[in-house]
Amino acid sequence: MKTIPKHMLRRCLLLVVGLVIMAFGVAFSIKAGLGTSPISSLPYVLSLLPLHLTVGTATIAMHVTLIILQILLLRRRYDPFQLAQLPVALVFGSLTDFSVWALQGINVSAYPARWLLCIIGILLVGVGVSFEVTANVVTLAGEGMVLAVCKVFPVPFGNAKIGFDVTLVVIASVLSLLFLGGLYGVREGTVAAAFCVGLVARQVNRPMRRFAQRVLD
Repeated sequence: MKTIPKHMLRRCLLLVVGLVIMAFGVAFSIKAGLGTSPISSLPYVLSLLPLHLTVGTATIAMHVTLIILQILLLRRRYDPFQLAQLPVALVFGSLTDFSVWALQGINVSAYPARWLLCIIGILLVGVGVSFEVTANVVTLAGEGMVLAVCKVFPVPFGNAKIGFDVTLVVIASVLSLLFLGGLYGVREGTVAAAFCVGLVARQVNRPMRRFAQRVLD
C-alpha cells in the first residue's frame, strides 16, 4: 500500500486551514449584514428561504451543482481528479455552519461596527483564498466552473470570473426579491468583497509563495 507523500499531506493541511479561514470570513460577512461575497450570496439567500437549509448545506448543494455542470460542460475533457471538489465542498460547508454557530453571540447594530465585521470577513476570505491557491491540491467548485467555461469558450479567465460572480449575485438578488420581499445577502459589502478579496489574496500570495518553497516542496 502506497503512503501519501509528506509534501502532499502538508498541502492538504494547508488547504484545510484555508477552508477554515474562508469559512470564518463568510460567517463574519453574514454577521455584518452588509452583504456576503458574490460566491456566498446565493447560498445565504437559499438559507433564508423556507427550504430548511443552513448556509453550509446550501453551499454544499451549490458546489455539487457546479461540479455536475462542469461534467456536462467538459464531457470527455473532464478530469476525474476534479471530483475531489466534492469532499472539499462537504468540508467547507460543514466549516461554514460551524463558523456561523461559533459567531452567533456577536451582534452589532451600529453601521461602523457592521463595516468592521464586513472588513474582517473580506480579509479572512482573501487570506483563505491565498492558502487554497498556495496549497495547489484541487480547485474549489466555483473556480473549477470558471476554468471549465474557459476551456469550452474563448473567454479570458478574468472575464469569466466576473461573469460567474455577477451571475450568482443576480440569481441571489432575484430569489431574494421574489421570495423574501427585499434584497438580502447582496448589499454594499458584496461590492466591496468583489473588489477587495482578490486584492487581499494577491498581497498574501507573496509571502505564501516563499512559505511554499521552504515548507511544501
